[in-house]
Amino acid sequence: MAANKDQEKLDQLYALYEQPMYRIAYAILHHTEQAEDAVSDAFLRIMKNLKKIGNVQSEKTKHYIVCIIRSTAINQYRQNQRDSERYTVWDDRILQVPSQKDDMEQLLANITEEETIAELLEPLNETDRQIILMRCEEELSFREIAERLSIQEAAARKRFERAKKALQKKKGDICYETRLFSV
Repeated sequence: MAANKDQEKLDQLYALYEQPMYRIAYAILHHTEQAEDAVSDAFLRIMKNLKKIGNVQSEKTKHYIVCIIRSTAINQYRQNQRDSERYTVWDDRILQVPSQKDDMEQLLANITEEETIAELLEPLNETDRQIILMRCEEELSFREIAERLSIQEAAARKRFERAKKALQKKKGDICYETRLFSV
């Protein structure tokens, strides 16, 4: 019987305070998943002290709920800061997000005088060659490439990745062969 009353009280607390608790946690943490975790942790703390809560809608209960969620979210925020300091090595390169296009442009820019882009693209099939050229020279999005070639966007993206890997391997093989013969 007491378990049913506790369950009812918990259900009422959840129905009344879950959204306000989430908003408070999100205001502190600025991440959806972390705010949801904070609400869950706060409800675990509330469950331990459920007997102490009288009227679910009283000002005292509201104050208690706000204190619990604030302290839970702040603790989580502090833990995030400690974890961030522990695992993050600050380097300006971290702030630069490389793009697939940049990688390919760098690969194509490093072609030596002896080889041409056509020679580098030679082992690729016609579709992959077109995808590389459309992405790097025409700067088209994968969606635009897919529309032009009548393929799925995911297929265009995957073919680009595979072609890029093949070109990087070929470029590496050429550099290796050049070093062998120049010695």
